[in-house]
Amino acid sequence: MRQQLVILLLMGFGILSCAKTEIELQAINKENNSSNAIVSIELDKDLLNSPFRLMASTASQKIEVPYQRNENKILWKTLTPDASYFIEKQAPTAHKAIKIAENEGQLEIYQNERKIIGYQMAIKGVPKEVSKAYQRSGYLHPVNTPSGKRLTRIQPKDHYHHYGIWNPWTHTLFDGDTIDFWNLNKKQGTVRFSKLLNKVTGPFFSEFEVLHEHVVLKDEKNTIALNEIQNIRIFPMDEKRYLIDLKISYQCATDKAFKIIKYRYGGLGWRTTEVWDNQNSRILTSEGKTRKNADGSTARWCIVDGQLENAYGGVLLLSHPQNYNHPEPLRIWPEDQYERGDLFVNFATTKTKDWILNPGETYELNYRLIVYDGKMDTESAEKAWNQFVNPLQYELKP
Repeated sequence: MRQQLVILLLMGFGILSCAKTEIELQAINKENNSSNAIVSIELDKDLLNSPFRLMASTASQKIEVPYQRNENKILWKTLTPDASYFIEKQAPTAHKAIKIAENEGQLEIYQNERKIIGYQMAIKGVPKEVSKAYQRSGYLHPVNTPSGKRLTRIQPKDHYHHYGIWNPWTHTLFDGDTIDFWNLNKKQGTVRFSKLLNKVTGPFFSEFEVLHEHVVLKDEKNTIALNEIQNIRIFPMDEKRYLIDLKISYQCATDKAFKIIKYRYGGLGWRTTEVWDNQNSRILTSEGKTRKNADGSTARWCIVDGQLENAYGGVLLLSHPQNYNHPEPLRIWPEDQYERGDLFVNFATTKTKDWILNPGETYELNYRLIVYDGKMDTESAEKAWNQFVNPLQYELKP
């Protein structure tokens, strides 16, 4: 009996010693593998409830990789195209979280201790001589390059209702009346920040979620016609680049439909820095259009960049193929705007057709903005769009 017990114990120790302490991962869609790409893996029940380290092995090194949990997945950034990844079942190293702070009515996001984005929660006042109808909240400004060069502008004298990167609708029909939420001077409607729904930060990305209310002001109704939830996730990728993933979800706030009538502008707009004009900035779309002919065309992506003091930088705007009316129409100001060529860029979703939002349904628009120092070429833009619509995913190797 004693001999049998000894044998069983030895077998048990043998099983423990052979237990798998490393779990290899394998890519599902290798065609989008590259350096500095956002990748993910869905965790099984065991890993969901256990601490672990994510490790990478390259030709030159074996290192721990910072990752961040998102529901039942983890996300991380690839090192090199030939890197392999595996999981070690031990506590991960505590990596420094991306800084996100609240300051004077703004959410501020930092990369390497430098402010790169501000999201405006408090209502922004206007100069004394300007109508208070132009006051607004719920927009991104400033949006800076990683080196700190500002790319956005608010309340320019020619368009006091322009606010950095923002997304009201211009020509809508609600409750039998037409309402303009874009041109604030009409005092028909506005979009306002309502509440901060969520805020998280970690070693790979920071994220916040906010509720916007589309309010009918006409005839002093003050009726909330449409609720909009924006989920904004920021990934600092390297010294010269970061990503903004913007998910916009709409729901009717009443039992009445909200109809967005086709119009030449409306939706996600960007009033660029006053530094840019028609001599020092560039537009290039996925269809090869430039500032001369991009207006009214459709695009999957659009490069917007230019000279910034003694540097160069810009944004690559990406539209997801599941967006309404994709590839989306563009509204680009002409080269001679205000003679010097001030620049405004807009994915004008409803430029060519109406969009009806019905009660009880949820509608989404998804965009990715890649903010960079330097220049963007078409090959890199196309690769970025492919990674956006078909992101690299991993699975546990059997």
